[in-house]
Amino acid sequence: MLAYLFKLYYNDIIMKKKSTLIIITSILLVAIITFSVIFFGFYLPDKIKAEEMQQMVKQYYANKLSLYQAENESYEDYEVDVAFLGDSLTDGYNLKEYYPQFVTANRGIGGETTIGLESRMQVSVYDLKPKVAVMLIGGNNLDTMFSNYENILIGLKTNLPNTKVVLVSLTAMGRDWAYKNKLACYNNVGIKKLANKYGFTYVDIYTPLFNVETGELYAEYTNDGVHFTAPGYQVVTQTLTPVLTQLLSN
Repeated sequence: MLAYLFKLYYNDIIMKKKSTLIIITSILLVAIITFSVIFFGFYLPDKIKAEEMQQMVKQYYANKLSLYQAENESYEDYEVDVAFLGDSLTDGYNLKEYYPQFVTANRGIGGETTIGLESRMQVSVYDLKPKVAVMLIGGNNLDTMFSNYENILIGLKTNLPNTKVVLVSLTAMGRDWAYKNKLACYNNVGIKKLANKYGFTYVDIYTPLFNVETGELYAEYTNDGVHFTAPGYQVVTQTLTPVLTQLLSN
């Protein structure tokens, strides 16, 4: 998790390049994480290391929300074609590279759950007012995601009546996480039903990512069984692009 957060910090600096203050803050946070890995990882007890990890995750979260607020102020209403909401799968998605034809906003945060997403909808998407909102969430709390998943949809319907919503299925997983695929499939049925209930668009990315021979996410699409490699993101992009193109053309 720590290494993945480091990677996401680095991507923020390289790809987003918003204000000087945000960039400097991100650089300082990367330095803090690097120092913590080198120093705290060797010299602090496990309990303290866990507390340091929690603090860094909280700081990362706060930094993301500050970035979103700054981005919101730089856009007019409905200037953004597509906003992507989600967890680390979205956070690590280089939208400018994969969707150069659209104005995009990445509102993913590593480690996010449906609970966390619901609490930040105002700054993440309501204030942004995108033409289309794409949501991929639930992988980090599969067992409890439906405790508030529908609340998020109601919020989108109420606060963004002019925004088209795309609900993306949970993804296939591999390696140590492959045992969760059965539950992911079951939950995808629930996501699709809710999409139909609220008139949203449902997109299945589980099927094109799933290797029926191994019963897992295709090995070449992931490095750890959960997060995508470039080929994995290409599959997701190829699946979503025609849907987004049609929604925006309408």
